[in-house]
Amino acid sequence: MIVRTVDPTDDPWVDEDQDQEPRTGSWAAQDLSAVLDGTYRPPQPTVGHRDDRIGLFYPGRVSSVASESEAGKTWLALLACLQELKAGRHVLYVDFEDDAGGVVGRLMALGANPWTVRNQFHYIRPEGPLTPVDLPDLVQLLQMLPSLAIVDGVTEGMSLLGLELKSNTDVARFSRQLLRPMADAGAAVVTLDHVVKSAENRGRYSLGGVHKLNGLNGVMYLLENVRPFGIGATGRSRIRIAKDRPAQLRRHALPHSSGLYWFGDLVIDSRTEQSAEAHLYPPVARTDEDQAATDEHRLQGLQAAIVTALQKAGQPLSKAGIEDRVTGKAADKRRALAALVDEGHVVVTAGPRGAQLHALPDPSATSSPPRPTSSRDEVVSPRPSSHSFRWDEDEVTHHRPDGAQQRDEDDHTRKDPPQ
Repeated sequence: MIVRTVDPTDDPWVDEDQDQEPRTGSWAAQDLSAVLDGTYRPPQPTVGHRDDRIGLFYPGRVSSVASESEAGKTWLALLACLQELKAGRHVLYVDFEDDAGGVVGRLMALGANPWTVRNQFHYIRPEGPLTPVDLPDLVQLLQMLPSLAIVDGVTEGMSLLGLELKSNTDVARFSRQLLRPMADAGAAVVTLDHVVKSAENRGRYSLGGVHKLNGLNGVMYLLENVRPFGIGATGRSRIRIAKDRPAQLRRHALPHSSGLYWFGDLVIDSRTEQSAEAHLYPPVARTDEDQAATDEHRLQGLQAAIVTALQKAGQPLSKAGIEDRVTGKAADKRRALAALVDEGHVVVTAGPRGAQLHALPDPSATSSPPRPTSSRDEVVSPRPSSHSFRWDEDEVTHHRPDGAQQRDEDDHTRKDPPQ
C-alpha cells in the first residue's frame, strides 16, 4: 500500500495530475467602465445585522472578530448565523476550537429551529490539514452558496495546517488555502481570533503576524468585555471597528479616543443552559456633560481604590506599587493619583535612591478621603429619544412608557431587561 505524505503548505485547490489550460483574468487589464460612468457601487454589509438592521459583514470578503477569551466572539458569530438561517440562507461553520455540542447547543439556545439547523447549518470539525482528498467535501458545501462562513480558531487552524502563526507568509498561505476560496464562492468569511493579553499594547491587531489585519478586505471588529457572560447572567461586550476596508460601516459607528469606532454592544441574557436572548444594540452619542460626568465618576472610583490600596499596604508605596494594586488604565490611574496629591489626600515623601513614596496623611487631618459617587447621588435628566432602549458608552438608561427611568450602571448589579 502506498501512503501519500501531504505537505500542509501545498495548495489543495490545484490538481497537479490534470493538465492546466492557460487562463486569463488576474493579470489582464480590467474593464473600468462601471467606475468611470458612475454605475459602480461599493460592497455593502448585508450579512448579519444589528438590532437597527445595519449589516455586520460584507459578502464575498474576509472579515475578522478578535477579543480576549470569553468576550463573546462565538456569541456574536452565532447571532449572525441565526439571522442568516432565519432568512433562509445556508451557513458554514469551520470549528478548530470547540465541538458540535458546544456550538450547536448555543445556537439552539438562541432560538434556532432544529429542522433549519439540520438542513442549512453545516458544521465542520477538521482533524487534519485540507488536502485534495478532503477538497470535494468542502466544494460540495460551497456549491450550496452559504451566505456566511465562520472560521473559529485561527491559531489552532494554522497549527493544524502546519503553518507558523507569526509568519506573515504563512498567514497569507492560510488565507489563500482556506479563506479566499470560501469568499470567492460568495460567502462573508469571518474568522474568530484572539488578541494579545495586554490591552495597552494590542492596538488594532490580533495575535500573530501583522498580515492578519493587512490581509483582510472586509471589516475587523474588536470586542471589549464590559460584563462577563455566563449561565444565569446578562453579559455585555462593546464592539469596536478596527478596520473597514470598504468604508461602509464607520458611518454607522461613533469615534473613540483610541482611534477605533464604537459600533455597538453585544448583550446576551443567558437565562438557562437551554435559553438565551441576544441583542446587538447600536451606539448612542453622549453629550459633553455626560462624558464629563462619566469621567469624573471613573476618576473618583480610582481615587477610592488608591486610598484603599494605601490603607491595606500599611506602608508608603511607589507609583508602580500603587498601579500594581489598582486595576484600570495606566493613564487614568496616574491622573487619579495626581489629583489625590494635589488635594492633600495623599502625601509624597522621598525614598531610597530618589524614589517618590506615597502615603496617607496623618489620620488626625480633618479632610476625608474621596469616595466614588453612587448611582443614588446622581441626577438622571430625561432626554427625548425615538428609541425605547438607549445605550450610552458607559451606562444604559431604559425609557419606559410611564415616564419612569431605570438606570443600569457598570457596577454589574442589575441586568439588562429583555427586549
